[in-house]
Amino acid sequence: MRGGAFRKPAGAGNQPGMTTPLLRRAGEADAETLARIGRETFVETFGHLYPAEDLAAYLAAAYDLEATRASLADPLQASWLAEGMDGAAVGYATAGPCGLPHPEVGPGALELKRIYFRRAVQGAGAGSRLFDEVMAWMAGRSPADLWIGVWSENLGAQRFYARRGFVKAGEYGFPVGRTLDREFILRRRPAF
Repeated sequence: MRGGAFRKPAGAGNQPGMTTPLLRRAGEADAETLARIGRETFVETFGHLYPAEDLAAYLAAAYDLEATRASLADPLQASWLAEGMDGAAVGYATAGPCGLPHPEVGPGALELKRIYFRRAVQGAGAGSRLFDEVMAWMAGRSPADLWIGVWSENLGAQRFYARRGFVKAGEYGFPVGRTLDREFILRRRPAF
């Protein structure tokens, strides 16, 4: 899965009156919000890269409401929402059992599957806070390696993950409709 919208557009994250988003675990009642913020942030971050038909097919599968509900009900997975002062979702993250196609992914390995923020709040530290919260949840549940998939051209996200101990362990083709993106597989080994 693709993790990371860590690009800071000019002026993002430093708007007057902007406050740090509230982070909280998402529950089953948040399924519609989680699916919606997922679709919207993916389109905002990557939508310009794909033919409309490919983007629509990906969004329909990746942010399906019933699949989102099932993910939120699964005790092996967790999602978080970042909310602005008005309670509106401005970002999210999802983690769970690793599904990346790497031969060294072992039993109990976990993956940061998605982490995205609206452009307007990027660069204000909320991404780092959410990432740290997700990593703590993952490390507390698995002594195995932690994994992330990131688009090969998302250099900002790659630098962010490298600063947090992740190294490239492989790559694969990430399908967005009929488009196949080059995706890097990143891994962080346990610190023991």
